[in-house]
Amino acid sequence: MPLVKPFVGERYTDAGALSRLVAPPYDVISPEERRRYAALNPHNIVHLILPEAAGNVSRYHAAAERLDAWRASGVFATDPDPSVYVVAQSFATPTGDRHTRVGAFVALAAEPYETRRVLPHEKTHRGPKLDRLELLRATRTNLESIFLLAPDAEGVIAAQLKDVSANGRAPDATAELDGVQIRLWRVSGVEAERLTAALSGAPLYIADGHHRYETAVAYAAENNAARRLLGFVVSARDDGLVVLPTHRVIYATGRDVTALEVGWRKFFDITPVPGTADRVALLQEAGRGRIAALVAIAGGERDRLLVLRPDAPLASLPELGRTAAVRSLDVAVVERLVVQEILAAGKSTPTLTYSPDPAAALRLAHAGKALAAVLMNPTKVSQVFAVADAADVMPPKSTFFIPKVPSGLVIKKVDD
Repeated sequence: MPLVKPFVGERYTDAGALSRLVAPPYDVISPEERRRYAALNPHNIVHLILPEAAGNVSRYHAAAERLDAWRASGVFATDPDPSVYVVAQSFATPTGDRHTRVGAFVALAAEPYETRRVLPHEKTHRGPKLDRLELLRATRTNLESIFLLAPDAEGVIAAQLKDVSANGRAPDATAELDGVQIRLWRVSGVEAERLTAALSGAPLYIADGHHRYETAVAYAAENNAARRLLGFVVSARDDGLVVLPTHRVIYATGRDVTALEVGWRKFFDITPVPGTADRVALLQEAGRGRIAALVAIAGGERDRLLVLRPDAPLASLPELGRTAAVRSLDVAVVERLVVQEILAAGKSTPTLTYSPDPAAALRLAHAGKALAAVLMNPTKVSQVFAVADAADVMPPKSTFFIPKVPSGLVIKKVDD
């Protein structure tokens, strides 16, 4: 069957309140953020994607009952015909650069990875999949999408999506979510068929949502009507496609990070970072063609730039990964040779956190609130494709695609 198709979506009827109704994907929402989104509007999508139990009713069945009630009372309305939903998200990166990313919600075939039409790059875990499966069984609705990338070598998909979003056509809906401006256009008929024909060129690569995809495949195996799920596809040629690194911030005591330099010199050329240097720019320049990292510690005077030596004996480290695609990743090398060495350098139990914002990570380290921050350059989209093509998986927290795809712009019944 075609890899993607138009579908009959359901959308909130109160278009003026959409900014108070949408939320990020469930797996990036903290408990405090869940409370904040829930307080914005009693019909915020977070009440469905992160439901709470009601009396003797499980959280999953409470979500299903709530969804049924919302449908009956007109909170959601069903669009009249199968459609593709084109969405433009305008946003700023942590460094202040502005971009607009354009993608499309479609109905994606839920099929095993063995078909090689949808390819992963991430290892999944049983717990989150069981959680999402129970919610899917109860609601029989795709409440959230997965995020996919289309290679789009000739730029055909990017051009078609830009034609929808940048030709002066008034959007069908607008919203703002955490500073990201959102515009949505519903496209049907011949135009929708033309878009899905272009998007059906396999393979598509999962950027975010591996657990949700595998959940949908498992559910399709027990419910033949659920052969498609909600997907959001962006062209790899889209000018607004941004991948951030997830910098490591380490909290620990009893560790002298500078003492590790002796061991690091076996693999890296190490240079002191001048106090006034732009650390992000320095790291970016050093990483052109080579793997690099910047280690920041209290005060900033002893920050170090590490650049992988051409003769570094990486072959002696099989734990870097089983394929060349993974072994060549900045995150794989830096995680093993720098981050893990810092974590193992003392007797106290360390805490490792992550941040896509380099300035925030540097502030924590320089102020002495954290032991160290390890900054990395971002993983390239081409590297994501190479790892997936090699049927391998990346280390955890290898990519951070921004912005996240909003939940609540459109939902899809599983039997559509």
